Amino acid sequence: MAICVFCASSQKIDRKYLDLAAEVGAEVARRGHTLVSGGATVSCMGAVTRAAREAGGRTVGVMPQALVDLEIADTDSDELIITADMRERKGVMDARSDAFLVLPGGIGTLEELFEIWTARVLGLHDKPLVILDPWGLYESLRRLVDDMYEGGFTRPNVYDAISWTTTVEEAVRHLERPARPLTPTPEEVGESATG
Repeated sequence: MAICVFCASSQKIDRKYLDLAAEVGAEVARRGHTLVSGGATVSCMGAVTRAAREAGGRTVGVMPQALVDLEIADTDSDELIITADMRERKGVMDARSDAFLVLPGGIGTLEELFEIWTARVLGLHDKPLVILDPWGLYESLRRLVDDMYEGGFTRPNVYDAISWTTTVEEAVRHLERPARPLTPTPEEVGESATG
């Protein structure tokens, strides 16, 4: 199984997030899975891939040329795929992955999360999607989605499309389970697709 990890690239974050990413990388490798990542050497992206390789795992990095030019590409990846831009990068990461794990991160991580989550709600894929949030960074996001549901902006399958976890073991267990296919009605598709 290829597990895509979306995570932080900021170098200003607390060390605990780097340690979490390293724990994830090691566990993914220990269970015999391939790690797909954004292909950077910095912050959590670097920590997760280094730990996966140190534990004997295979790593696939996907990075747009503009970021490669900044010399942050993980050239030690077993496979480094260079894309034209961020949109192509996300498409390649999606195509190369069987499941998605979201660690604490910034707006880039949120963008990746929302794109995969929306596609899951629309029934465009049935790959497991898991958030690992030990310290509650995404709690306000969860409350926002609750408020959107209460306001009629989302349907119940918004919750069926994602799992919220707090430990690495729990997160990987959810990733390894087949996701229940979602089959939204035409009305639900129209609501999700138009916003």
